[in-house]
Amino acid sequence: MPEPIKIAVYALTGQGYSLASRIARETGGVLFATPRLVRGTDVPFDSLADLVGGHFHGFDGHVFVAAAGIAVRCIAPHLRGKDADPAVVCLDQDGRFAVSLLSGHLGGANDLALRCAAISGGQAVITTATDCAGLPSLDMLARQRNMAIGNLGRVKAVNAALLRGEALQLHDPGGYLRTGNQSHFVAVDDPARWRSGEPGVWVSWRRDCPDEAALRLYPRVLMLGVGCRRGVGEAAISAHVRESLRAADLSFLSIGGLGSVGAKADEPGLLDAAAALGVVPEFFDARRLAAVNVPNPSTRVGQRMGTASVAEAAAILLARGGPLVMEKTRTDNVTLAVARSESC
Repeated sequence: MPEPIKIAVYALTGQGYSLASRIARETGGVLFATPRLVRGTDVPFDSLADLVGGHFHGFDGHVFVAAAGIAVRCIAPHLRGKDADPAVVCLDQDGRFAVSLLSGHLGGANDLALRCAAISGGQAVITTATDCAGLPSLDMLARQRNMAIGNLGRVKAVNAALLRGEALQLHDPGGYLRTGNQSHFVAVDDPARWRSGEPGVWVSWRRDCPDEAALRLYPRVLMLGVGCRRGVGEAAISAHVRESLRAADLSFLSIGGLGSVGAKADEPGLLDAAAALGVVPEFFDARRLAAVNVPNPSTRVGQRMGTASVAEAAAILLARGGPLVMEKTRTDNVTLAVARSESC
């Protein structure tokens, strides 16, 4: 599941401070205020532009209780792209309007604006075209469903097709997207019936999309079970993950977690590999792993680790009992198995 978002809230005036304080408290955010306003655990600043520039990409969302122009001037030098920029919301000091200013869909600013408006009692201002038309936005749906977007450049094309009133092809046999209003989509579960070149969305945890024009979404449902020798480095683990997934036609973008035996909880290479994958590692007691039925148990591993399986058992536990989609593979130093969770 996605982690809780980190929010920075900024107060510049006395009247704005009261609202900013409520927003920070109710969102679990960090409140930054001018020195004369600071109370308790608030963080003081002298230059808002320098403050924002120093940590802009260190937060998932920024809420300015200030004029929109101030926010724009602070964030403008630090923008990278819609796939990297955090959410930015701006409120007037009375809380009448909460404006989704940047990264409305992928960054979550539309949701954050709605949340701030609920706190202030005001109105969220959302200007993204699909939202204004009451249509689903594929980048927003992907974010809400914990999916990775394989080709971000296609989002604009499929959203434009929705705005034109076209129904999109949808290949999603696993039902991960949960689109709700099916009138906007035509289900194409059989790949042979897919019409290449026409607007469509392909949802899969495999590298099996036949159409470069389709928007590719990857549900984060692949759970990695990893075993390794003491002292093995991150590079060796990551290389085996990449090569094994590629050979099995599994998408690297669908990785949702990494698990191992508790004895490896302090293994630097394993921890670094998890960080490189963008997941929080989970470690299981050997007795829990030993209770899992696996296709390839190892007596030698059982004698050394207290469980006859690390990789396969950890993958299955992490997938909440989901099936193995790749049985154990190994190098001299690393073992890897992959199980699929039923939901992302």
